[in-house]
Amino acid sequence: GTPDSVQFKNAPIFLKESLTFPYRYGTEFEAELLRAQGKEKAFAATFLNPPRTSREIMEPRTYLSGERLLPLELPDFKQIFKDYERFDIGAIGEFDVAVLAEQYAGEEASRKIYPEWRGGYYYSVHTKGNPAGPLGLMFVSRWSSAKAAAKFAAIYARGMPQRYKNVEANVHSDLDLKKLETLSGDYTWLTEEGPVVIAVKNDTVLVTESLDPAITEQFRHAVLGTTPAAQ
Repeated sequence: GTPDSVQFKNAPIFLKESLTFPYRYGTEFEAELLRAQGKEKAFAATFLNPPRTSREIMEPRTYLSGERLLPLELPDFKQIFKDYERFDIGAIGEFDVAVLAEQYAGEEASRKIYPEWRGGYYYSVHTKGNPAGPLGLMFVSRWSSAKAAAKFAAIYARGMPQRYKNVEANVHSDLDLKKLETLSGDYTWLTEEGPVVIAVKNDTVLVTESLDPAITEQFRHAVLGTTPAAQ
């Protein structure tokens, strides 16, 4: 990260943050444990009981307090995606949302939102027999409150113009993505690769991209227990 490191300076944010994570957050994690409970807790004990999430490392108090986050209930992917082939699946942790928020809204916004993360996962697919087609994505995240969920949804929405050449509001044409601070409810945008849906209910955000509306509808019901309001 020195001024003369051109390769590092020009690297994607995720790569830079991944490379520096052990030194930036890991060092502070050990220091906090050392201050709070001494050498035994900071070193030997962490090998017996290592942190399980990036949240515990980024916020050592959650590790020290023994915080346990309830796992998110997963939809029946096999049934809903029966006409698709899986491309990738995985968890979305606090580190992931921190980097995403930094890329879309800046470092200050990232620092404010990532501590509110309480769980997340994604599943990406492509249509059977068409591996070169647009990837479909479903992404679920849970937050500390409805207010935090609405703020993250707005950050995600503001990032769409960075990823798509054309972003058109399907119904809510009065939304100004550049000025969006919170987003609650159910919204759809049209892009060159298909629709992007962001649905927010209480503390949960559901995102689908480039998926058939009928598939998104099944995820609305499975994840949020709702259907979109008449518009």
